[in-house]
Amino acid sequence: MVARRKLPPLTALTAFEAAARLASFTKAASELGVTQAAVSRQVHLLEETLGFPMFIRLHRRIELTEKGKTLVSAAQEAFDLIAASVSEITKEDHVGELTIAASVAFSQFWLLPRMPDFSREHPDINLRIVTQDSMPNIESSDLDIAIRFGNGMWSDGQAELLFDDEIFPVCSQDFMRTAGKIEAPADLVAHPLIANVTSDQTWTGWSEWLAAFSVELPKKTFGLRCSFYTEAISAALNGQGIALGWRRLVEDLLLQGRLVQLTDATVKTRNAYFVVIPKRRRQSEAARQFLAWLGKISDPSLG
Repeated sequence: MVARRKLPPLTALTAFEAAARLASFTKAASELGVTQAAVSRQVHLLEETLGFPMFIRLHRRIELTEKGKTLVSAAQEAFDLIAASVSEITKEDHVGELTIAASVAFSQFWLLPRMPDFSREHPDINLRIVTQDSMPNIESSDLDIAIRFGNGMWSDGQAELLFDDEIFPVCSQDFMRTAGKIEAPADLVAHPLIANVTSDQTWTGWSEWLAAFSVELPKKTFGLRCSFYTEAISAALNGQGIALGWRRLVEDLLLQGRLVQLTDATVKTRNAYFVVIPKRRRQSEAARQFLAWLGKISDPSLG
């Protein structure tokens, strides 16, 4: 006979996890739809059951004890797994439903232009594309697949290399004709440079790109600063200056002649694009077909 698991009261554990995550009994009560006193009672019940405090009560705030930190980490992992399992077993039983997440730039420039080809090959699969630069946890969401740029070391899923990338200066045909002779990286700083400002540490900006060729970005440069890469490429297409082109993202625009590569100077990216799939969830037939299609159309090297 299998021994019964020794678990604390689950209602108390739920209240504790919410209070720990939100660092507030009041906010936990609001989330759970109960009173602040009810949350306080449940946390006290948990502490009595276990025999030690979960929180250090300070003036107008609470802090987790070391044992509290250990328990909340385990509780959150368990709740995430339960939420993912519930989502899996309660969603509509439709083998052709597929949810894919990718960054705004990758979706616009690479993924969405190729989706018609996939849909023609698999007309029975309904696609949902989630575009956001802040990637949600794939284990605790309804995502089937995420495409991410980075080092491949993510704890919430299994990452498989899709392809790497390289970066070089690009501009419109009209801008190239009026800009004059540009042959080397050092020539670029005399022209308007289009940059996108981001806190993403995996992103390569003008300063880092020019430094690869021992060129210093002047303190006073003229050009345009954008919040998103899609805006920077749009500005380059409109002839407003020179942007950094990530080959995987601007490849179609180069083939169409809407953008041109200004020099032969390129910088290989430190990171790469990866396909990330949940570790703990059963992979659907639609996901398997999409992964097979990705492998068929993507070259793992830039050649």
